[in-house]
Formats: sequence, C-alpha cells, structure tokens
Amino acid sequence: MFNIHTGFYCLAAILLQICVCSQFSVPSSHYFTEDPGAFPVASNGEPFPWQELRLPNVVIPLHYDLFVHPNLTSLDFVASEKIEVLVSSATQFIILHSKDLEITNATLQSEEDSRYMKSGKELKVLSYPAHQQIALLVPEKLTPHLKYYVAIDFQAKLADGFEGFYKSTYRTLGGETRILAVTDFEPTQARMAFPCFDEPLFKANFSIKIRRESRHTALSNMPKVKTIELEGGLLEDHFETTVKMSTYLVAYIVCDFHSVSGITSSGVKVSIYASPDKRNQTHYALQASLKLLDFYEKYFDINYPLPKLDLIAIPDFASGAMENWGLITYRETSLLFDPKTSSASDKLWVTKVIAHELAHQWFGNLVTMEWWNDIWLNEGFANYMELIAVNATYPELQFDDHFLNVCFEVITKDSLNSSRPISKPAETPTQIQEMFDEVSYNKGACILNMLKDFLGEEKFQKGIIQYLKKFSYRNAKNDDLWSSLSNSCLESDFTSGGVCHSDPKMTSNMLTFLGENAEVKEMMTTWTLQKGIPLLVVKQDGHSLRLQQERFLQGVFQEDPEWRALQERYLWHIPLTYSTSSSNVIHRHILKSKTDTLDLPEKTSWVKFNVDSNGYYIVHYEGHGWDQLITQLNQNHTLLRPKDRIGLIHDVFQLVGAGRLTLDKALDMTHYLQHETSSPALLKGLSYLELFYHMMDRRNISDISENLKHYLLQYFKPVIDRQSWSDEGSVWDRMLRSALLKLACDLNHAPCIQKAAELFSQWMESSGKLNIPTDVLKIVYSVGAQTTTGWNYLLELYELSMSSAEKNKILYALSTSKHQEKLQKLLELGMEGKVIKTQDLAALLHAIARRPKGQQLAWDFVRENWTHLLKKFDLGSFAIRIIISGTTSHFSSKDKLQEVKLFFESLEAQGSHLDIFQIVLETITKNIKWLEKNLPTLRMWLLVNT
Repeated sequence: MFNIHTGFYCLAAILLQICVCSQFSVPSSHYFTEDPGAFPVASNGEPFPWQELRLPNVVIPLHYDLFVHPNLTSLDFVASEKIEVLVSSATQFIILHSKDLEITNATLQSEEDSRYMKSGKELKVLSYPAHQQIALLVPEKLTPHLKYYVAIDFQAKLADGFEGFYKSTYRTLGGETRILAVTDFEPTQARMAFPCFDEPLFKANFSIKIRRESRHTALSNMPKVKTIELEGGLLEDHFETTVKMSTYLVAYIVCDFHSVSGITSSGVKVSIYASPDKRNQTHYALQASLKLLDFYEKYFDINYPLPKLDLIAIPDFASGAMENWGLITYRETSLLFDPKTSSASDKLWVTKVIAHELAHQWFGNLVTMEWWNDIWLNEGFANYMELIAVNATYPELQFDDHFLNVCFEVITKDSLNSSRPISKPAETPTQIQEMFDEVSYNKGACILNMLKDFLGEEKFQKGIIQYLKKFSYRNAKNDDLWSSLSNSCLESDFTSGGVCHSDPKMTSNMLTFLGENAEVKEMMTTWTLQKGIPLLVVKQDGHSLRLQQERFLQGVFQEDPEWRALQERYLWHIPLTYSTSSSNVIHRHILKSKTDTLDLPEKTSWVKFNVDSNGYYIVHYEGHGWDQLITQLNQNHTLLRPKDRIGLIHDVFQLVGAGRLTLDKALDMTHYLQHETSSPALLKGLSYLELFYHMMDRRNISDISENLKHYLLQYFKPVIDRQSWSDEGSVWDRMLRSALLKLACDLNHAPCIQKAAELFSQWMESSGKLNIPTDVLKIVYSVGAQTTTGWNYLLELYELSMSSAEKNKILYALSTSKHQEKLQKLLELGMEGKVIKTQDLAALLHAIARRPKGQQLAWDFVRENWTHLLKKFDLGSFAIRIIISGTTSHFSSKDKLQEVKLFFESLEAQGSHLDIFQIVLETITKNIKWLEKNLPTLRMWLLVNT
C-alpha cells in the first residue's frame, strides 16, 4: 500500500501439508470447556467458542473457489465460496473472519464426500462482531490430517467507504455518473467481501469467478481463462487460479474502463486501465511500468511470477495505491499523467508510486511478513526500492536527492517521545491500520539505505536476492532478513573450497564487524526494536575526535527534569561515515558504545559526519565545529558534497528544536544560500525560512512575519527574478521554479502577482483553452482564486475537468481563499462527496488549516463533524490521522493545546484511542517551547539582517 502524502501531490510457504500448522502462533487448545462463561457471547446469545483476536491454528486454508455477482444498479452482491482446508488437530468448530456479511448457508464435506459427490452437512453459524469472526459448528469432530470443503453462501451491500468490496463513481465528459465495484483489502478488509482466514500467514490459492453485464469488464489477479454466456444476457468470467498468497492481496473489479497494453522483455502483458475519457492519460504509466518491471526482474534475479499485470486508476481510493498481486489499484493522481496539466512533481510522484507498487510484487506478495508488527518488511522495502529502481530507470528524475526528504520527514516524528519502534505489537484492526505510518514506510527505507551503504551495494543486493528466493510464497520476519544479509553468498559465489569471495573490496573494518552472522542482527535490532533516532555529538580536539551518542529529542531540553530519564537504556550500533577538509576519502567506524575516540591522520580545519546523509542520525559539532563548517560554506560551499550541504541545513535547524544550538547560528548558515548551486540544497534552506514565516503569520506575530517577508524577498530576489514562467530545465530546476514562484506570490511579491494574474486572465478569456506551463499552473490558479469571479470559475472547471492533476491544483488554489464563507463551502462539498470527492476531504482540511483565515474554521469543522467523519473513514485510517494532525499539529499556543487535549479526552471517553493523539499533543508542546525559546532571537536576528 502506498499512503498518499498530505497536501495535493501527495503512499505462501511450499511446505509439507502436515508441517504447515507449525507456523501459526495461536495455540489450538481453546475448545468449549465446562464453563461456557469463559467464552464471549455470540450475536444470538449463545457462547462463541473462541476468545482470541487471532484465529486458531487447527484449520488451514489451502484453496478458495470464490464466486461473486455484484449488481451495480441495486448496489449489492451475492456470492458463494468453497474453501478447501486441512485440519491439523481434532476440532468441532472452524473460526473464520467475516464482517458485515449476511451468511445464508454453510455446509461441510469431507474429502471422501466430495469424491463421491455426497451433499454437504449443514453447519450452524455463530457470529461474534466484536472480533469480526464467525464460528462454523460441525456435527462431529474433524479428523486431524484430513482435508475438508467448507461451502458458504453470503450476500451484502457494496460498501459506501473505501474498504472491502465497495462502490466507486465517476463522471463522463457528457455529465453521466457511472458506477464500478472495486476491492481494497489491506490490511484486514478481505473479511468484508468474503468469509476467510484473513491473516497474512494463511496463504492459499484462489480461483475466482465473476458474473457481470455485457457492458462491463471484470478484472482479477489472474488472466481470464473463459467467459460463459448465461440467460438474461449475463456473462460469467472465470480466472486462472492464483499463486499461493495472503487474503489481503486478492482483488476483483467490475467496471467499463478502457486500457492500453504492452509486453515486457520476459513476456508479461502489462495493461493500464482508466475510465474511458482518461485513456489518453495512461501512456506514461505504461512506459514506466514496462521499464520498472524489466528492471526488478533483473535486480531480484526472479521473474515476475504471473502472466499479466494490470494497473488501474480508481476514481475513489483511500490511499495512494494498493499492490494486489497482478491487479494494482491506484488513486488517479498516482497513475495518470496528463502532459497538459501534470507538473514535474506530478511526474516524479507517479513514477515513484508505480516503482513502489511493483517492488511489492516481490517484497510483500512473493515474501510476506508473518504478522502486521513487521509491516515495515513490506513497506520499508518498497520505499527503499523506489530509490534503487527510479535511479536506475529514470536517472533524469534525480530521485537520489528526493530520497533525503523521505528520511527528514520521519525524523520529525521519530524525535518525539511518542514515536514507536519500527517493529511493534499490533493486534486489533485499528492498531494494525496505525502501523501504516512514516515509521514503517520512511524509517524502514532509511535504515535499509544505511545498511546498504555499510555493507556495500553488491553484498546488500545478494542478501535480498537470497531472502526473496529462500522465502518465496512464504512468510518471513525481521530475523530472516538479517540472516540473509549476513549470509549473502549465493551458490554461484562459492569456490571449490567452499569459500565465498563475493566481496573482495570489503574493508577489513567491515569484515571484522561481520565476522559473525549475528552481527548484522545485533546492529539492526537496535534500529528496529527501539524507537527514536540517535544524536552523535562530535568534539574535535587537535588530532582526536571525541564521540558520544545520545537519544535525539525535539522539544525536551537537557535542562528539563525529564530529559535524563528519557535517555536511559537507549544505545544504537551506528555505522558512522565521515570526511574532512584534508581529504575526500570516506572514513568508516561503528559506534557501539556511548562514547568513543577516533584519531585523525592529519590536521584538518573541519570534519563532516554522515557522508551524503546515508546514515539515520543527527550530528552536533561541539566547540567550534559548526563555526568551521559555516565558514567553509561561506568561503567555498562546493568543497562539501551537495547532499552533505543539505544534511547540514537539516541538522542545524533540528538541533535548534532540541535546544542544542541557538537559532541565530542556524540562520547564519542560510547566508551562504545566495551562492548555492544545488536546487535541492537551496529548497531545503528556503523550506525552514518559509516554515518560520507561516508560523508567525498564523500566530499574527506581524512584526516578525513582515520582517521575514522582507528578508526572503530581499535576500533571494536574484534567484526569484531568474525564474522563468515555463517548464524548462531539469526536474529539480523545475521544482525549484515552482517553489520559488509560489513563495514569492504567497509573500505578495508584486512582479509575481502581476504575472500570475495576467496569465490567469488570458486563460479565462480563452475559456480555459490556453496552455499554461504545468510547473506554474498551481501558482496561477492560486492568484486567480483570490477574486470572487476567479474562484467561482475555478470551482466550475473543477467539476468538469478530466485531469486529476489539474483538479488537485484547482482544489489547492480554492483552499487559499481568504473568505471564510468560500472555505466553508469547500468543506461542505467535501462532506457531501459529489463535486469534491470524499477521498480528498482529508487533504482539503489540511490545506485550509494551514492558512491563517482557515485554521480555526478547519479545527471547528473537525470537532463539530467528528461523528460524520467516522462514518466516512475508519478510526485508524490514514485519512482520519491526516485530518487530526493536519488541523491541529501546527498550533503553538497553550490555549489551543488545552482545546486539543480536551477534545482527545472526550474521544477517549467514548472508546476512541489513537497513537496520533499523543503525537499531536507532543508536537503542539514542542511548538510552544520553540516559540518561547527562539522568538526573541528571531526578532533580533531579523532586525540586524534586514
């Protein structure tokens, strides 16, 4: 799954059957006892024979025959299934997952009954909705080591939300509304579409049949093998049996979409599906998918195991995309590319989401985590593989520099005490949903990148190939990955003497460290089993470097009474890298203790740790360390690598938030930016200054916000004036242009406003036919939206536009209005879900809340409409978490902190608890402390520098 970013761009084991059961963790000893009171009560008042959230391990699914007939007029479906199961020990019940399904019949056949075509025995069905489970009570005990067939008939409404088997709608160019039925099952929603063993370990094969009208197309994981014509004009499509896979990867869709197709070099048919009017926006996705699938097959040394791969743009979709094996579903903005309205950022987004989902066909689908506590093995790897794959296939996108932000984004959360370890227990559906966050995705990717940098690319690649080959069609856990990376010699690497010489260039330091297989595990468990991020404190004393590691905490200062307790028992094995002013050589050292000392071979004026920001740690240079680096940046910044300059900018402002540096020191570093030649570095520095401006603007601290505005426009005027209103240059040139012109117009820079207003006027006069350069489209729309005429025109166009990229830009522009009644109208349309789709409501609230005129409106809206929001989105869903954090985490006053705290307490009193509550409260507290500590310094620094 790819969780879409906030804002508007913004993602089976091959074992002997008798041995299968040993994989499953829940014991099989929970039978009816003499005390029925020890068990939960089923919905009919009888005792329910199972009390655990996890399913028992006594019945294992092997194969599902699934038939589904959705009715897109009455918006419901009827279905039936026949599950082949293997019994491992005697039992009188079978427990499955089922949610919101009406079961009309259930029968059981033994293998012998099936062979002689005897009818099945009726089963009594008990339901326990609290655990989303049903129990099938069998008349006599099932015999161990035998196979049985469970047949279930069931029906339900197509869901209204974004989970299970749900309805989606789209509007044609002619204004007609059409309906499709689509599935989205990760993590625990397959049970909403068919009764099943809905846990990742219960891998099985699936044979799917779908009944439909002739005007529709049916798609599923596998290719269609035949279509049967039925009475009344209905058709029934039969699909090939799937490979062994988990229930959350099953997918089927009934729609009237059109497609474009191509064949990879290994013969896999790749098709991109979209609604008929958007077929012309599918060509880039096809090109990228063919290229990326070819790359992955070579990189993993494993062919994609299915004969086809479909990618489909769904009009209503909760996340960015979902990796269903052979039928990947996407939000339209994550798959479709319209050359007329899609910007450089849009292209980068579409490419990385496709790369992410295709990586999942190996990491997640072929090899699946044993349980959701290790979802990072799926998501962290897919995020990491974006870096490898996009760099290899689209080097012109310069994704390497973008990846730094992947790590910087999660550090913001991971430096709070309310963060969590990468691998963390999760049992309930809500807890499992909450695991799909920045820690699993981003931190998982960043520690893998750090490990790759430490081991070397060749050894790391061989290790993951070994991991994938060893656990294909099976499940794995953390330790399995570390074991494969420790023993990353493949058969072809061994000499006749049985020695692996796969890595002759590995340094003796690494070889010593990796002398024991346990060493990779020992190092990496310090990164997966404890939360947080380390701070490396460096003190240079002549030819020696004194090193110390601490836990890095934002908003908790060394002088605070709780600081010391929060440092206890935290220790990382940090693979350090550093360079010096004397040499370009990259030095390496593993810090496994709280303190250490390194000797420098020669005198050096500065030392820079975390080369190219490949390590997941913050660095603080005590003494004159920061002064020496700032001096170097001002004298000749090019002596430091571009990524090192970005890392320094990031770390210096993070250290201000931790109370380790004064704000004026960090701001002094930004002086060099007027000479910066790297667009990513310039963007990084500007992002902090822009952040401070918006913080002051929202709090109405007008003297500072005005001085900051003057400083930005004065200091960066030369680079702003150099920007053309075009789509020329490299990807980063184009993204710099978008960011600088957006900032200039946000700050009411007269030339920017004038040019944007002129383009908007010409565009309106052409009835929207004038092609505005895509990189400045959002800026032009935003300036145009400030007049009532422009705002109304954009809203009309929003409803008619066939480009999801354009709709995103328009919606952002509409949200920048300074008129509260217009913002209120947007929120009402978002709740209604027709003009503005419900899927966009979270991002809309986030955008409105970031504006001074919208922050109170958005916050009030969430509190007043909380019950209605929970009817649209699950409590633990990504959307709800974005709604909560997006409308509150920018607050920076004690009054607002108290308001938010009271609201969260009222929700918890109603039984709603989310980890995001504590994260938000801690973030607001951090903001308050930042202002208290840094406001006078910022005010004084601006007086001196403007």
